[in-house]
Amino acid sequence: MPVSRIAVGAPGELSHPSTAKAAVSEFISMLIFVFAGSGSGMAFSKLSGGGATTPAGLVAVSLAYTLALIAAVSVGANISGGHVNPAVTFGAFVGGNITLVKAAAYWVAQLLGSVAACLLLKIATGGEAVGAGSLSAGVGAWNAVVLEMVMTFGLVYTVYATAVDPNKGDLGVIAPIAIGLVVGANILAGGPFDGASMNPAASFGPAVVSGVWDNHWVYWLGPFAGAAIAALVYDILFIGQQRPHQQLPSSTDY
Repeated sequence: MPVSRIAVGAPGELSHPSTAKAAVSEFISMLIFVFAGSGSGMAFSKLSGGGATTPAGLVAVSLAYTLALIAAVSVGANISGGHVNPAVTFGAFVGGNITLVKAAAYWVAQLLGSVAACLLLKIATGGEAVGAGSLSAGVGAWNAVVLEMVMTFGLVYTVYATAVDPNKGDLGVIAPIAIGLVVGANILAGGPFDGASMNPAASFGPAVVSGVWDNHWVYWLGPFAGAAIAALVYDILFIGQQRPHQQLPSSTDY
């Protein structure tokens, strides 16, 4: 059972050079991802007056997030595992693939990377508004929690199948592409309803910079719940006892 592999870790992990390098990598990867993703939404809003709320804008923003995530995961894969998402890190923790101490370092780096990206966007665009996550008319907070949970389940399940599973074989090569594609597809499905975050950090940065915190908790509870369920389901059903009782190397620490 993956629960038996959950580890808190030792405080000394925080001062280990590999943890520092991984945290810096997560910061940079998150900055790349949020700058391109949120920036695309701002750009289409400026060009069309409707931004991602139009069909063309939704497709364009979905593509931008897909390409940005493929790049962000790829550049961080060999250093931190390329999580680029606190929910993915939480899924890795639930599956026993990263300690809580190291996960906390990842979370801080991811949140700071998102805030830095949004601040840079605001500065670079001359003070343009950085859009925070919001719910569409008729979509309640708990509706959005379910939506975020299902979408993040698909994301983390994909991460486990292509990056964590010890029998992944050649799938590991296409992991960043598969991860990017599932996020892009989910944006097309859920974007019009709640913005399709699936990533607490990607919602946190815009909220900090814009000052808009309405229903912000939705973008934490839904993704974390979906990530935990995906980690447990995949590990119990498909990994099981296929690997020894030890932590995976950082290059597959999804």
